[in-house]
Amino acid sequence: MAWCNDAGDVCVAEAVCPHLGADLSPDAGGQVRNGCLVCPFHGFVYDATGQCVATPYAPAPKSARLRVFETSEIAGLIFAWHGIGDRPPRWQIPVPPPPEQDWSGVEVRSVRFAGHPQETTENSVDLGHLRYVHGYDSVGRVGALVIEGACLKGSFDFRRTRAFAGLEIFTYDVSAVTSIHGLGYSFVEIREHSIGFDSRLWVLATPIDGTDIEMTLVSQVRLLRSPKRAVAGMRFLPVKLRTRVMNKILVSAQRQDVLQDVVIWRRKTFRPRPLLCRSDGEIMKFRRYCEQFYPDGKLLLADERLEYRKSGGARGPEQADQVRTRTG
Repeated sequence: MAWCNDAGDVCVAEAVCPHLGADLSPDAGGQVRNGCLVCPFHGFVYDATGQCVATPYAPAPKSARLRVFETSEIAGLIFAWHGIGDRPPRWQIPVPPPPEQDWSGVEVRSVRFAGHPQETTENSVDLGHLRYVHGYDSVGRVGALVIEGACLKGSFDFRRTRAFAGLEIFTYDVSAVTSIHGLGYSFVEIREHSIGFDSRLWVLATPIDGTDIEMTLVSQVRLLRSPKRAVAGMRFLPVKLRTRVMNKILVSAQRQDVLQDVVIWRRKTFRPRPLLCRSDGEIMKFRRYCEQFYPDGKLLLADERLEYRKSGGARGPEQADQVRTRTG
């Protein structure tokens, strides 16, 4: 469960009442009243620290306390640390510089499918699939991947033509810098050169039930004040409206890319020792980076991945899961 009180304090807690084990989720009747979570079974009331502060018929037991996860907020996104055995966070997601006032609001899109955060994030370093699956042109890495603790950073350039209803809208020339933290968090800073705009994209993969993950895309665009060239007739729109339209186009295109990947992800088999081409070298570097997030420091093998799915993620990695946006 995730909620906030009237002061804006966020709580992310296990949706199980410590009293008699009732489900606290909205689907089961759990409610937020006056900034507190109320159990649908006996009306126990929990504040934003997870502490029971009232019951309808007796003093609140001091021992009644929800299991609460440590949270952080980045750009209106709420993240919760999912550790093994209640271990505290071993690393933090850095807060990117706040956007100046000349940035749009965020556009959010989500896709749910059967998959694993490691494999979805691996696409960030698999440049070969960008050409074959998504039709990118002139894809090239800029420098080597850099790993510093829990952070992996890489840069690449590419060209891409976007079409709508069979008509070419524009071809854009992009430089992108991707910062990965753990298995489910990617932050991409994008510079488009031919039109001349900047955007920011969060790609967030959150495990749901040991089989499915929810991938959330969050996009922002810097105000398009003076584009270098016309884009689908948008030059006649006011600056803020033009920017919002561009942001919607971009996040919809990014979601379409994800849907193309989902066709592969849902059916692929994890190969712990893949047969790679010379240009695939960064994939194994990424997998070695991932080892630090597993309890035994090893990647899951194919049979272990099956065990992971059947056990509801018990063998899964530690990570910061995106649980909610302030606006959603």
